[in-house]
Amino acid sequence: MPSGPSRRDFLVGAAGAASLASLPGRAPAAFKHRSPNARLRIAQIGCGGKGLSDMQACAQNHDIVALCDVDDGKAANARNEQAKATFYHDWRDLLDREKLDAVVISTPDHMHAIPALCAMQLGLHVFVQKPLVHTVEEARALLAASKKFKVVTSMGNQGTCLPGFREAAEVVRSGAIGQVTEVHVWTDRPENGKVSFWSQGIERPKHIDAIPATFRWDLWLGAAAYRPFAGPRKDTPFRGYAPFHWRGFWDFGTGAIGDMACHVANLPYFALELGSPEWVEAESSGVNDETGPKQSTIRCQFPANGKRGKVLFTWYDGGRVPPQDLLPGVVWRGGGFLLKGTEGTLYSPTDYGESYDLYPKEKFADYKKPDPTLPRVDGIHAEWLDCIATGKQPMASFDYAAPFTEAMLLGNVALRVGKRIAWDPAAMRCPGTPEADRFLRKEYRREFQLPRV
Repeated sequence: MPSGPSRRDFLVGAAGAASLASLPGRAPAAFKHRSPNARLRIAQIGCGGKGLSDMQACAQNHDIVALCDVDDGKAANARNEQAKATFYHDWRDLLDREKLDAVVISTPDHMHAIPALCAMQLGLHVFVQKPLVHTVEEARALLAASKKFKVVTSMGNQGTCLPGFREAAEVVRSGAIGQVTEVHVWTDRPENGKVSFWSQGIERPKHIDAIPATFRWDLWLGAAAYRPFAGPRKDTPFRGYAPFHWRGFWDFGTGAIGDMACHVANLPYFALELGSPEWVEAESSGVNDETGPKQSTIRCQFPANGKRGKVLFTWYDGGRVPPQDLLPGVVWRGGGFLLKGTEGTLYSPTDYGESYDLYPKEKFADYKKPDPTLPRVDGIHAEWLDCIATGKQPMASFDYAAPFTEAMLLGNVALRVGKRIAWDPAAMRCPGTPEADRFLRKEYRREFQLPRV
């Protein structure tokens, strides 16, 4: 790693964020000529929940040399499994002290972009859990950094690597259902009348609790503005922030569309190569400055791209579902998607798109699937790790994941503005709606500024 001043000097504060851009990156050429069996030195940032399974997937053929988490309790299983790995509470200390090849980031949404950017600027390959980022501005920054520093990247939306997903994409691209004109995507998050996954449509809690001795609250807040710690209250809809219920809070999460669209909308976006929407509009059960709504319906129109015509995309959450007349007799499940084409309909009753049906059933009874054109792989982590050895990029690289996440996060912008927004991707602005600009980016605490690329 670079000698001279500590890299921690560059990783702290606004001035450090600006200076970090001058650090030399290590291009993946250092790994291109390795044996495919060479073991990488990997750090896991965020060790509980999804972070634990991310770590376990990477540990099958590579070395986990460092772990980082702000919650000692949530980190316990990872630390027990990787007893030789050095443990940190602050990811900045980890990047400062460890000699690494790659980093996996499995933190809450609001703390994806900053460690990912710092790692890439140090020449490290990066895997970031979905959704890739917290804001549109962060999506642009991660995409630019991945190109500038030539590292191998991936977002953790597992469905991308399932054989059923890739087969369904091939079916759509073969023209089996004709020209797709409508896409409908839905999820039962955050609550559907029967199950509440996390709370939305609530205000900030007014109570203040003591911070647990095993929890670094200030580090968990990271880039977000400081607020007092509050634990769950049985007599209120607030069920705490960490480790799970932060998802509905704008300061930390991205709501239902941010959390689930990277899974459920993945196949339609990928198969149709949707790109950037022309406009986005939303209506909901009610939005406030603290959390997303309990229910929403979001519509986007994507322009024609030479391979297809315009596509109207509709998102439903909180128990809302598409009109039943799209597929009479089919009972919508908790999450799924539907592509309506001029020659038929592709429907998947799953979040990841690993299985699907073609309608009308009688028309496709003898349908012969197209020959495979997309590679089949062993999983999202395996594809990323294999690509580090070859110098290629996986299908879920930031080249794909950043524009996809950006398009979905524009749904939250429309929700918060409360009116239809036009979108100019080249200028990264909403023409005619200047009040939307503040929702494309966010303010960062001084100690956690967004590094410049």
